[in-house]
Amino acid sequence: MKKTSRIAPARVAQTLVYHAVMLAISAVFLLPFYWMAISAFKNNAEIFANPVLWFPDPIRLENLTALLTRDDFPFLRQFANSVFYALSVACAVCFSCSLAAYSFGCLRWRGRNLVFGLTVCALLLPGIVTFLPVYLGWTKLGLNGTYWPLIAPFFFGDAFFIFMLRQFFLGVPRELMDAARLDGASEFRIWWQIVLPQVRTPLIIVGLFAIVYTWNEFFGPLIYLQDRDEFPLSLGLFTFQAARAREWSISMTGALLTALPMVVLFLVTQRLFRQGLASSTLK
Repeated sequence: MKKTSRIAPARVAQTLVYHAVMLAISAVFLLPFYWMAISAFKNNAEIFANPVLWFPDPIRLENLTALLTRDDFPFLRQFANSVFYALSVACAVCFSCSLAAYSFGCLRWRGRNLVFGLTVCALLLPGIVTFLPVYLGWTKLGLNGTYWPLIAPFFFGDAFFIFMLRQFFLGVPRELMDAARLDGASEFRIWWQIVLPQVRTPLIIVGLFAIVYTWNEFFGPLIYLQDRDEFPLSLGLFTFQAARAREWSISMTGALLTALPMVVLFLVTQRLFRQGLASSTLK
């Protein structure tokens, strides 16, 4: 007779307790987002109602229309600015950091380890230390009030992303690159056609990290941008809340629409995150 496997009751209880604890922790982290989401469809009185209304009744969709038609909060224009800012930084980071990581991980040249060590040491230097001379430099160039100070530095690489990509570049089979060199391929062609396809998933993850970081960036736009029509959403929402502190329903609607693209992006790309984490663990 075929034996049927039975799961021990202790194992079942352990699994149930584990999932219950995880659900409780998830609920704690999701509660602020849920409160923001339901407040986006209430009026001010309902947001501060006592007892608390855990579901908006009625659902006030007019808050969305009011947000999109306000003159003092050009949401669609600032949304487009955020998309442009995030995608530009992501492209700059993927291009510059992959080139630097290719040099550190796939090429042999004198002083490579020393230069890489100095690059990693840049992670220990707080950005606020170099902020003033960098700001004065952009001011001398007359580029304050534009996106150049926010995007251009990423074309020179980022220490964290260079370090991250180098670990994956070290795993690319060197035989492939040596064979390409024997066939007369240039280093740029080897980087573009051979190495990058091998590290496609880590490169996408680097781009996603850059998008998330840039989408939430506040300090840089606050310092370099002055025109409201040029603000990204992170700064535009702050200035609106500062000027209209009592319009909570509109602020919550703006906050929801600002956070929603990153939530959707994570849900769409979570498989890539798991693949990247699994491959980095194996390495």
